[in-house]
Amino acid sequence: QVQLQESGPGLVKPSQTLSLTCTVSGGSITTDYYYWSWIRQPPGKGLEWMGAIAYSGSTYYSPSLKSRTSISRDTSKNQFTLQLSSVTPEDTAVYYCASGAGCSGYECYRNISRYDYWGQGTQVTVSS
Repeated sequence: QVQLQESGPGLVKPSQTLSLTCTVSGGSITTDYYYWSWIRQPPGKGLEWMGAIAYSGSTYYSPSLKSRTSISRDTSKNQFTLQLSSVTPEDTAVYYCASGAGCSGYECYRNISRYDYWGQGTQVTVSS
């Protein structure tokens, strides 16, 4: 059973970079055909897919966030990370890491209904 756990600061100042780490257990982030994503939910709104890193290391991003988002991984620690730059209060949300398998490509990864495993989520507030 794959388990995911988000970690990172709960408060970030406007214009700074938000950095979160997802630690994976029960499976390897390099396992064929698995993909690993960041998804967020602002208060009172629905889930928003931000981007993914595939088992191969290839990355995919939401067009609306692409200019500010970077996803990377550390295979030695079985972790993947999110960096979101130039944050504003509109980036306040619960941030989730999630995993799925069995398909590939942008249309697959952006489909939130395909994710089988989720972290518990971490609240990030952007405020001075």
